[in-house]
Amino acid sequence: MARKKKEKITVKLDLPKDDNTLTKLYAILGVSIFLGLASFTFWVTNSHFTTSPNGQPLFVNTVCGYDPNYIPTFDDNESCQFDLLKDEPDQLVMVPEEPWKEFVGLGQLFDVPGMDENVTANVLPDQTMTGTCDVEAAIPSDYSFIIYDPAGQEMTRYRGNTHSNDDDCQIYIQNVEKGNLYQVVITSENVVQQATFKLKMDYYDGIPENMNNKSQWIGPEVELGGLSLRPTIFLNFFGLGFFIMFWPASYYWDRVKEKTNQMEEKFPDFLRDLAEYWKGGLSMTVAVQTLATSEYGALNHEVKKMSDQLSWGVAFGDVIEMFAARVGTPLVLRAISLISEANRAGGKISDILVTAANDSRELKFLEGERKRSIASYISVIWTSYGVFLGVIVVLAKVFIPAIAGSNSDSEDGGGGQQLGNMVIRNIEPLFFLTIFYYGVTMQALGNGSMAGLMATGRFTSGMKHSGLMILLAIMCFNIIVFSPDLIGVTTLPQLSPAAGTFSP
Repeated sequence: MARKKKEKITVKLDLPKDDNTLTKLYAILGVSIFLGLASFTFWVTNSHFTTSPNGQPLFVNTVCGYDPNYIPTFDDNESCQFDLLKDEPDQLVMVPEEPWKEFVGLGQLFDVPGMDENVTANVLPDQTMTGTCDVEAAIPSDYSFIIYDPAGQEMTRYRGNTHSNDDDCQIYIQNVEKGNLYQVVITSENVVQQATFKLKMDYYDGIPENMNNKSQWIGPEVELGGLSLRPTIFLNFFGLGFFIMFWPASYYWDRVKEKTNQMEEKFPDFLRDLAEYWKGGLSMTVAVQTLATSEYGALNHEVKKMSDQLSWGVAFGDVIEMFAARVGTPLVLRAISLISEANRAGGKISDILVTAANDSRELKFLEGERKRSIASYISVIWTSYGVFLGVIVVLAKVFIPAIAGSNSDSEDGGGGQQLGNMVIRNIEPLFFLTIFYYGVTMQALGNGSMAGLMATGRFTSGMKHSGLMILLAIMCFNIIVFSPDLIGVTTLPQLSPAAGTFSP
């Protein structure tokens, strides 16, 4: 006789699990604090607050292990094991303002820039130069494209023919030293109808590519939609330190509280429906199991969990107490303790449920009224911060450069500019720029904290507002204020041509 195949019974148990909300919060907070402190460390070692005896920021000395009493030279930076302090060449280009026309021989003087005398270097890098030309003539003509040094000695020459198929006018010079009165000359055996040329040279200023002229970190340049940005400038790490340290944990905890608030919003409806089922003659166990199929939004999961626990034989009093412990808000704890006592005393639970539902609904209504009343004050805080940020950005971008420019043009050199009986002393734009940026960041911390505390009474909500204000300040300063002339980037020189041409 064949055995009857046993049916497999699968029981799915949704057992209660330990709440890991706080564990996640502590993990996020730990990582955020570590990254925030790292940002602060990078910022402070590049700021004016922590300079070494040689006057350089700590970062310059520590990144390559320099002696803090010794100012590193160009050779030291180039030989550093890291590429952070190396100088990359800028490319300078020179072309004639207008094409040269109708000549047999024509030349132009130009000056070649180079490293400043205060940059100490044993071996200067080669400033390579390349040149191209395009010469047109009515008849085939031999021509020369020549570069002379300041002493009048020929450095390189290209010989070509205007009608030759393989004519490719190009010159190359391995190193062009800093100097004045170099010459670029084009000569031909017959009249040239039109000629143009282009000179390109690699220029070294002796300052590391990612540093400004104060040896402070400004980071690599990023071109974005016509904007020149330096997103890793050391000043950004001051604001990012606060943002990274507090905002992720604040955002996470605010999401947790928002979910809890959504559960509280549906809690009065659950109590009201529970009272109606009780009045209808159902037991608490059957009532909760029936309500588990209803729609309570964020509370659905908790109602389903209570239903499962009741189906396992857990007493109703224990089930609602575990529910109150999971939610953990004063509103729920207050209502559940009232219901639990009524359940133990054996009173008319339906009236207690209705009373608890009305009490909870009233409290949530008052919380909503508070949020609506405070919303106008929060908008005022954000508006005042926006106005303050706008004024600071205008001062940093317009007012400070104007004063610095007028002082640099004054004839007395280092003293300042005289306006009547008032003397405006020479200022360092980067110094005021940093002070403005620090002020805006601290204003964001204060304003955001007050906005959050007024709205919800929680510090975490305040830090969420502060983080958004800090990001707004970082964006405004990086897009508008952190321009090369304000953050201390040396203005790129040019291959300066003479005003006119000459006949060789």
